Amino acid sequence: GDHRDLHLSIRRQRQMCIRDRPERVRSMQENWIGRSEGVEFALKIDGSEDMSFRVFTTRPDTVYGMTFCVLAPEHKLVEQITTAEQKEAVETYIAAAKCKDEIERIAEGQEKDGVFTGAYAVNPMNGELVPVWIADYVLATYGTGAIMGVPGHDDRDFNFARKYGLDTPVVIVSKEKLDSVPCGDELAEPILQKEDSVMVNSSGFDGLVWPDSFNRVADHLQKEGFGERQVNYRLRDWLISRQRMWGTPIPVVYCESCGMQPVPYNELPVVLPDDAEFKPTGESPLKYHNGFLKTSCPNCGGNAERETDTMDTFICSSWYYYAYVSPYWKKGEKLARDDSPWDVEKINSLCPVEQYTGGIEHATMHLLYFRFFTKVLADLSLLNFREPTKRLFNQGMILGEDHEKMSKSRGNVVNPDLLVKEYGADTVRAYLMFLGPWDAGAAWNSQGIEGLARFFKTVWTLCNLEGKNSSNVSNEIDNKLLKSLHQTIKKVTNELQNFRFNTAIAALMAFRNVLKAEGETSGSEVWNECLEGMLLMLAPIAPHITEELWQKFKPDSGSIHTQSWPAFDEELAAEDLITLVVQVNGKVRDRLEIPAGTSKEEAEQSAMATPKIQTYLEGKQIHKVIVVPDRLVNIVCG
Repeated sequence: GDHRDLHLSIRRQRQMCIRDRPERVRSMQENWIGRSEGVEFALKIDGSEDMSFRVFTTRPDTVYGMTFCVLAPEHKLVEQITTAEQKEAVETYIAAAKCKDEIERIAEGQEKDGVFTGAYAVNPMNGELVPVWIADYVLATYGTGAIMGVPGHDDRDFNFARKYGLDTPVVIVSKEKLDSVPCGDELAEPILQKEDSVMVNSSGFDGLVWPDSFNRVADHLQKEGFGERQVNYRLRDWLISRQRMWGTPIPVVYCESCGMQPVPYNELPVVLPDDAEFKPTGESPLKYHNGFLKTSCPNCGGNAERETDTMDTFICSSWYYYAYVSPYWKKGEKLARDDSPWDVEKINSLCPVEQYTGGIEHATMHLLYFRFFTKVLADLSLLNFREPTKRLFNQGMILGEDHEKMSKSRGNVVNPDLLVKEYGADTVRAYLMFLGPWDAGAAWNSQGIEGLARFFKTVWTLCNLEGKNSSNVSNEIDNKLLKSLHQTIKKVTNELQNFRFNTAIAALMAFRNVLKAEGETSGSEVWNECLEGMLLMLAPIAPHITEELWQKFKPDSGSIHTQSWPAFDEELAAEDLITLVVQVNGKVRDRLEIPAGTSKEEAEQSAMATPKIQTYLEGKQIHKVIVVPDRLVNIVCG
């Protein structure tokens, strides 16, 4: 249940299919946890017997390239080591740093500045003196509150050194550069290579290659007593208390005699009152509700007061899905349980969650916490699995027509109630799925919904055609319809299973076109089979119109939503494929396989629906689309 366990789990997910865990989420969580394996060592202040500070580095092989070091403005040594000549500049800088929050101080892209303290530290590897600076991009609350500056091999240190005229020696190069090691003054940018990098200008360590160079320098630092190997994490403690009423009460009471005491297990859960009075004080009403506030000490029985802070709502959202399986408390009565808060058999049969959807904005919040809780519960032997969900998907966001996030202030909000009133719920629902890849989202297009409205009108018409004389229907037409039906079932089944709703709808539109072209066959057995398949495939997307048509079409079979999903014949679903080249402004951006003979309209729809092409089209106006059947689609935009 600790940070290392969580990090190892994330590393294992690299080998999982991307549909199980989006790579972007994995990367964000790994960076948030920030596991770093390296060496922490001490640097003594020159001229002092007892003053020193410690730095942590993941690249001990570059320690000979240290030409300065930086302390956080709040570091306890700053006041002691600052010289009289630098005192005013240092105090002014510290005062300015106090006016910034942490996010502002470490923001990417912000120019890093600092002030020299006048003091020097001693590099333990070679005895050289390095100037000690302070800079607000170093935080006292993170790591040791100090860093070593190796400008020849770090972007931030390089920019800092160039700004203040500090040396940038080269101490690692690639194998190919061993015969021509550049001078630090010649560097246009730092050398960041790690794999197969070779140490140079590093005394007796010259010629060592990564990772042997890491290990040899780390061993030396440890052997000489300068430092030791260490694993650091960027992850910090989580403050869960909130000064509001709505949230889970923190089960703690405060007694004048005994101090802070936990609420006994048999008195849990602590329940929020139903009659709290909200006042315009900005404070939690729990502070003024004596029925909740006043209680007795579970230790001595004396007077006590409850904690009025409640827990962050992320606490509950991190494990609520387990409580839903078998709640241990209901309608004010505690249900019988042993040592577990839920029915273990039910948990094991229904969990972990098969499919979880959530926004990418929660990657380092809820989507991290709910994994952490599961690991803690597994460590306590309350669960027999370590991941809360088997598959995670992040939904995209529907933007305004101006390609910006919808907001009242921008005036780009689309009112769904008005759209439902005009087009019907099914059309609005389907168009939201058709706009673009479900996990990418797209900008709203008020003209595009008309296409979905026409699609449903056509489906309605096809299902209400009067039956023709089907005795003259050729086997060729029947075979064509059957092949199209089974190809569509296969395509839609695969697309829905993989959350590609837009391409599933595109496939149904293409099938609609086939049926429309063969409308003269209406009434035949194959025709009816095709309509039945169309409605069954469309039912999850448009539940209302399909239910009504199903009752007209097959009134004695019950609801369409209780029918089995249509199966496809693999032989009938087989199709001749061609590779369609997709260009944006004449440049090849994607390739996709589609059936030979695909219509221009369907080829265009398929090309426009691919995630890669959606990326290139984002925020651009489409001027025209050129389709060369069975060869390419070129989208002209600007």
